[in-house]
Amino acid sequence: MTFAIPVVLLVVFFLITALKVLNEYERGVIFRLGRVINAKGPGLIILIPVVDRMTRVSLRIMTLDVPNQDVITRDNVSIKVNAVVYFRVTDPIKAILEVEDFMFATSQLAQTTLRSVCGGVELDEILSQREKVNSEIQEILDTHTDPWGIKVSTVELKYIDLPQEMQRAMAKQAEAERERRAKVINAQGEFQAADKLSEAAEIISAHPEALQLRYLQTLREMSAEGKSSTIIPLPLDLLKMLAPNNGRGEAMDKKDQESD
Repeated sequence: MTFAIPVVLLVVFFLITALKVLNEYERGVIFRLGRVINAKGPGLIILIPVVDRMTRVSLRIMTLDVPNQDVITRDNVSIKVNAVVYFRVTDPIKAILEVEDFMFATSQLAQTTLRSVCGGVELDEILSQREKVNSEIQEILDTHTDPWGIKVSTVELKYIDLPQEMQRAMAKQAEAERERRAKVINAQGEFQAADKLSEAAEIISAHPEALQLRYLQTLREMSAEGKSSTIIPLPLDLLKMLAPNNGRGEAMDKKDQESD
């Protein structure tokens, strides 16, 4: 009985130290006497106590928040930019052996790459071609982290902080652009209206009866509004008919005055 107690304690100690359970998204890098033998998992694995040592590595996609970086663009505009990086470990052994802390190393590399890429382009390109800038940063990060067994899947610029002076200048530029578009649209509308009016004048000149029909239609529309007074426009033809009479009458009055 006295001999059985130490044996039971040894067995319990062996089970506690030797049996490890890894989740589906985890891998265990096994060091045996300081040398890497393999990356095991998921599931139940057995380690040799005292001899083996295991380092857990997650294979899930990790999110890295890149803090605000002070950047001077190629057109000498000072801005603050931050981003988010999505990456995952593809080779657990390289992630442990090639770099001391792959999370910290990826974070520092992302900050320097963000500053260098944004500093090499103009402000308009950062604002209007953000996908291009994201792709360039992602490609550089993926190239540098590939020897570490890390795959950078996505990089997204989250926020671009512009100086107040630049925001006011951009607002004025946008307002001027909207006014220019409004004037162009107004001019195009006037041109189209003049074109249609000229076509209508040609049709009416070929068919004078159309002018009389349009005149009656205008009177009908004005009377349908229910106003107490109605303005009746005089046709231009009537004024032309009266113009010669007025001129002849004035000439006769001048002759009478001269005879007197």
